[in-house]
Amino acid sequence: MSFFDERFLMHRLRSTSIAGVVACVLATLLWFYQYVFQHHWRWDLFAIPATMGVIKQSLMLWYRYKD
Repeated sequence: MSFFDERFLMHRLRSTSIAGVVACVLATLLWFYQYVFQHHWRWDLFAIPATMGVIKQSLMLWYRYKD
């Protein structure tokens, strides 16, 4: 018998996914603002969406070839 209900686990998965995407979008918008309006290239803010994109594409390829 599982301690957690499947609905709870699906809600947790969905909320974590949405939170990660929103955080990445906010970091991208902050980087864009810094770059366009203040003419300052921030590598730390650029690294967040770049890392998320590389990880997401890598996992999509992994799941495509493994499933």
